[in-house]
Amino acid sequence: MFGTSGIRGPVGETVTADLALSVGRAVGVDADRIVVGRDPRGSGRLLTDALAAGARECSADVIDLGLAATPTIARSVGWRDADAGVAITASHNPAPDNGIKLWTPSGQAFDEERRTTIERRIRDEEWALADWTGQGERSSWDGAHRRHVETLVDAVSIDEPLSVVVDVGNGAGGVTADALADLGCAVETLNAQPDGSFPARPSEPTEENCGTLAATVAGTDADLGIAHDGDADRMRAVAGDGSFLSGDVLLALFGREAAAAGDRVAVPVDTSLAVADALAEVGAETTRTPVGDVYVAERASDSDVVFGGEPSGAWIWPDETLCPDGPLAACRLAALVARRGPLAELAGEIDTYPIRRENVETDAKAETMDRVRELVAGRYDDVATLDGVRVDREDGWFLVRASGTQPLIRVTAEAREPDDADAILEEAMSVVADADA
Repeated sequence: MFGTSGIRGPVGETVTADLALSVGRAVGVDADRIVVGRDPRGSGRLLTDALAAGARECSADVIDLGLAATPTIARSVGWRDADAGVAITASHNPAPDNGIKLWTPSGQAFDEERRTTIERRIRDEEWALADWTGQGERSSWDGAHRRHVETLVDAVSIDEPLSVVVDVGNGAGGVTADALADLGCAVETLNAQPDGSFPARPSEPTEENCGTLAATVAGTDADLGIAHDGDADRMRAVAGDGSFLSGDVLLALFGREAAAAGDRVAVPVDTSLAVADALAEVGAETTRTPVGDVYVAERASDSDVVFGGEPSGAWIWPDETLCPDGPLAACRLAALVARRGPLAELAGEIDTYPIRRENVETDAKAETMDRVRELVAGRYDDVATLDGVRVDREDGWFLVRASGTQPLIRVTAEAREPDDADAILEEAMSVVADADA
């Protein structure tokens, strides 16, 4: 039921009011107070109503934030002394989808143990419905947006205000524009009207989807551009020259800025060597996690981890919150540019290396991956099976990992030289071919 990013899928198929009702009941079993909010998708109100009804049936009070960014919802759990938070969102997924993601008071998403508990309660209907005298209350709170803005302004200082273009993507990330404006920046917005059909561009802020932002930044005197997905947990960036920064470069910049000698930065297993090399310059290092911001957040709760991130655009500063906070990332990036100079120049300081990717279709993902593990264990010394199978070599690395949603085995290879990257990819593909034979 739960993936690493909560429940997601097509409305009316995977995601229904009946499911939301059950999740509300399951969360309400051991929660006195629950915060709930939603992104702009049209199905959000219905799902919020159903979830709130289920929670109230189990005696939990529900505080409804209405339309809100996911990091606003996650932070509000602590602000309102609640026991759990629920974001009704499919994040960067397309418009026909919606989803449910659960949050703890620390701002961290429910971990695997908590998710398993919720699944069990739903499967076995492990709840007791209150009678008419014991049902929870539902109230609204319209102060969450402003509280988030004020929190960002307190956390970030910009001495030399910039000109910033913010592409909200018709999502819930308007908090970024307000916070940057309060920090003194000149802000121009694109696609700022919330609309869950995402008419301006697809929700996911990829380079392909952010062409208008890049052109706007390049054609004006803007210092940088910011792009969010539908619920603003992700943040991607465009430099003043209109170039779209890769996620690995952003991760390297943020990590190097946050870390000092002896510190660690949490990154997923498919992160570029560029990040480790950039951190080595300041005496810091990476610590790897499975792919998924939930796992990055779990590792970021360790005392020696000062930052965590995913190249897809999820950025976590554990001293602030364990939720990926796109608006916080936007403000911190603006502060970095104001302090150290143009983003294109900062990005140019990060060495980048050739990455090769291929997919192998198979109807036997689990069996193929089991065989890959056997083959790799017999052929290589430096092998990690944290998420898929990763092999590190002197000249680079490769990762073989099953897709979570498609009948595919994904193969990634990277080296510091193009010919080495090609050779490592060929080698990895050979391993998969032998395993799938």
